[in-house]
Amino acid sequence: MSHWKIAAAQYEPLQRSLSEHVAHHLQFIQAAAKCQCELLVFPSLSLLGCVDEDDALPAPPDEELLQPLAHAAATYRMTIIAGLSVEHHDRFVKGIALFSPWMTSPLMFHQSHGACIARQQNAISVVDSQPEGIDIDPTFSLFTTCQSVSEPELLSSASRLQSFSHKFAIAVLMANARGSSALWDEGGRLIVRADSGSLLLTGQRTPRGWQGDIIPLR
Repeated sequence: MSHWKIAAAQYEPLQRSLSEHVAHHLQFIQAAAKCQCELLVFPSLSLLGCVDEDDALPAPPDEELLQPLAHAAATYRMTIIAGLSVEHHDRFVKGIALFSPWMTSPLMFHQSHGACIARQQNAISVVDSQPEGIDIDPTFSLFTTCQSVSEPELLSSASRLQSFSHKFAIAVLMANARGSSALWDEGGRLIVRADSGSLLLTGQRTPRGWQGDIIPLR
């Protein structure tokens, strides 16, 4: 496999307007672009400020307000996964927006548990059910998940993701707003884990395996 660089955005939950959240996302996108990342994953409900998933969620944002993110994806040739609310069965639930260099508008998915990515085919498959119970197509080389959890749920989630990585022989990238974002390789080995704070966790896949780094942001 040729070189492939990916990143997870991490920062404490923020109480801001949607336009301010979009601007905040763009700061992380620009930082990831400087690192030549092809994929950037944000935490759960990132466009709402990484709020508690048990809280009542607002209506989904107007797609026009998200165009700066779609433009950034095209400009930097970067796939971006951000969290937001979506409407499903007459109520607002957790979902993700997928921005891609080859799409002019984002794709929206409800109740996403993550996404499988096949870089060589420019293919993405969103996982709606618990990932432990699905079959993974061998063409997919990365599973990403967006979270906003703290201990003890974080410890349990990290343990499940590491086991999932080992079971399906797939690298796993977790973006968690409240710290400890992480990357595991195809054997379930931890490559890099963040502490707390505002940062980019990056991973680079080379023919010799994965390497990781932490880049602080202010």
